[in-house]
Formats: sequence, structure tokens, C-alpha cells
Amino acid sequence: MHAPDISDNCNETGASDPEIKVLVIDDSLTIRQGLSRDLQKLGLMVTEASNGSEGFDIASGQRFDLIITDIELPGINGLDLCKKLKSGSATKSTPVIIVSSHDTEEDIEKCFEAGAAAFVGKLDGRQELRRHIEEVLSRSFFLRERMVLVVDDSRLIRNIAHDGLARAGFNVITAENGIKAIEQLKLYKPDLIISDISMPEMDGYALCSALRMKPEWAAIPFVVMSTAGERSVIRRMMERGACAFIEKPFNTEQLVITAEKLLSDHFQLLLKEKERLDMERSLMLGSIASLVQALEARDLYTRGHSETVAEVSIGIASIMAFPQDEIDKLYIAARLHDLGKIGIRDDILLKPDQLTAQEFAIIQRHPVIGAEILSPIPSLAAIVPGVLYHHERMNGQGYPDGLKGSQIPVFARIIAVADIYHTIISDRPYRRGVARERAMTIIEEAAGDELCPECVNAFMQWLHSRSASITD
Repeated sequence: MHAPDISDNCNETGASDPEIKVLVIDDSLTIRQGLSRDLQKLGLMVTEASNGSEGFDIASGQRFDLIITDIELPGINGLDLCKKLKSGSATKSTPVIIVSSHDTEEDIEKCFEAGAAAFVGKLDGRQELRRHIEEVLSRSFFLRERMVLVVDDSRLIRNIAHDGLARAGFNVITAENGIKAIEQLKLYKPDLIISDISMPEMDGYALCSALRMKPEWAAIPFVVMSTAGERSVIRRMMERGACAFIEKPFNTEQLVITAEKLLSDHFQLLLKEKERLDMERSLMLGSIASLVQALEARDLYTRGHSETVAEVSIGIASIMAFPQDEIDKLYIAARLHDLGKIGIRDDILLKPDQLTAQEFAIIQRHPVIGAEILSPIPSLAAIVPGVLYHHERMNGQGYPDGLKGSQIPVFARIIAVADIYHTIISDRPYRRGVARERAMTIIEEAAGDELCPECVNAFMQWLHSRSASITD
């Protein structure tokens, strides 16, 4: 996993975090202040403590993303402090880096046994410390967002697994058998499932099989906990989709390492797949956008129409407090809403006179043609309804399907308002465009009968907030 650049204060999801907090514990004022200055140059917020007891009290009273401590401290030494932090409910998930001049293999092993996330020798230099800080923070931010479901009929096993995974920074939920696990899955979406095999009511094999039958659960990595005598069952479970097994009895470090490895690999696969789909989608959208430009180039009067409809649509959506990912989808839908006109003959599409009933029926096919072009592309499934239904009307008098009111998808209702607005303010061969004020009156009068009142209201708010009018 790529480590975040802590000088930019970003986690591995790319979200800005202006307050990454680090607690530095060292009894040497010179070392403490020098380390603090280095960390502050990286944009981290640093709190200092001069001994173990003070450090523990500070760590227990506020959230830190990382604790860096020396081993040799007055009162509680660094190793005991680390153990105490890892046993505290408020501090057990906070990663600890131990910095020490004692760097024998035995010393380092003791640090990891105490629960440290990393060890850095004092002679290793600033670059080595920075590397470890980046790696530890990256892993911590990654694990902080990950949830593990532990399924076992033994309360002791559940508690051991829960505490070990929680100390490592995972969010952990538990279930006592397969039926209870499925109940949890209806409430939460874990990133990993660790399950025993032999359980009452629904065992691990039945649970694994049930999960693989549900598309929303099938991709969750499934780990089997088992005894050596259940190897034949393990093989069957691996064939059913389990990705790893842990032999009982296990230690928590083994459990944590397995979980981290699987989730890191799974995350990387998902990330690569997303990058591939994003690339394909970008190339495909570029091609379709070129088609739209070619379409609008056929008609001087509609040039720039799709772009303006997209701009107005996302303005409406912003007033309606749409989340950003929905606004992004709406922009694409609005940009491509007239794509189907590429399949309409020029003698009809560009006819300067009034259309005949037969010609208008052909024009009415353009939303269906647009949807047919986009439907084979899975990543665009969410935008197809906006393209297909943007000429539907609240009173059921629209096309292609005569949908009414809330039957019309919200993307289509928004695009309809933006489309009509830009159409009536734009010049056409057979008429001049109307003034903005007149267009607003026409749209207000259409609210409730033809256009969605909520979308019209949001449109008016957005338009009034604009300092300049929308032009064609």
C-alpha cells in the first residue's frame, strides 16, 4: 500500500486531515524538542511528555494518531508504557513507535511483544524515522476504516479475537454462529469475515456458502478458523470461496497479520480494478463527448446546449444538497441527455419549419436511442434513467413512457428543468429566445403540472444566487 505523504497531511483515501496528532515521550528535553520540530515541519501537531506516567495520562485524555516513545523513561519505562497503552480501552488502537539506542534483536523483539507498531534505533537517522512514521500512519488510517466480523460459538475465542484486532486498530463486531452473522451483515458491511467451522444452528461451511450466493456479500474475504482435524472441511470451504485459514489454537499476532495482509491485498486489488474502470470510463466518456460535440456541430443553434444543461443541472442539485458523487453522475447524465439525437436524420433534426406528427414521433425516439447507446456500459447504469426520461412530465403527458410524478427519476426531473430553461432562452430558426425573466415565469407556471415543483424551486434559488445570467 502506498504510504501517504504526511507533509501534505493526507490519509491513504486522499481525504485531507489538517490535524494529525502525535504524542512524543522522552525524558531528554533536547531530544524531545528536536523531534517535535522535525515532526512539526511535516505538518503534524505535536504534544510532548517528559515521562511515562505523564504520557499515559495525556494519551488517555485525548485522541492521538501516533505515539512515539523512548524506552528509558523515569517511572514507567517505554515497554511498560506501551503495554499499558495497549490494554487501555481509549488507547489500545493508537499505534506506538519505540525509539531507543538499545537495538539488539532481543531489545527489538521485546518492543514488538509489548505491542509496538515499529522500532527505530536512535542512530538510524531522521529519514528512517520519517519512513516508519509514514508507514505506521498509513497502516493506521487504513485499518481505522476497516471492519472485521468474528464468528465463533466460543465467547472466549470471540473476546480474544476482538481484543487483539481492536488493539491493532480494526473495528470489530462479533457473532456466535452463522445465523447471527447474517443478522450482523444486514446491519453492517464488514471488510473481512473470520469464522469458526463447527457452530450450532449454522456452521461455518453453511455460512460461507450462503455468503457466496449473495452478490453484496460474495466479495468479502472469508477466513476459516479451524483445528488440524478439520482439514477436509477446510478444503471444501476453500473451494466454496474461503481465502485463508487460521489453525486453532492461534495467537492474536497471527490473527492480526493475516487480517492486515488479506485486507491490504484485497484493497490493492479493488484499487487497481477501480483505476482500470475509471480509465475505461474516461476513454469511453471522451468518445461519447466527441459524439455530442459532433451532434451539436450539425446545428448552429444547439451548440453548447448540453454543456449549459449540465451546468444548470448540477446547480439545481447543489441547492438540493446532493452528495458530490451524485452530482458527478448527474453532470454526465445531463451532458449526454441528447446523445440519442445522433440517430435522428438531419432533414428532421434540422428542419426549420414545424414538424409533422410523424416527424415529431421520430424526434421523440431520441431518449430511447441515447439510453440504448449507454445501457451496455455497466459503469453508466446510474445515469441511463436521466437520459431516458428527461422528456417525461409530472402530469404523465411526456415521453417515452408517460411516467407521472415521483415515477420519474430525480435526475430526469432536474435535467427537464435545465433543458427547458436553456431551450426557451435560446434562439431557434423559427423563433427568438425569450428573456431570462420571461423564462423564469414560464418555468414557475409549469411547476407541478409539467415540471417537478421541488426541482423548479431549487432552480429558482440557484438562478437568483448567480450574479450573471446563463447564456447560450
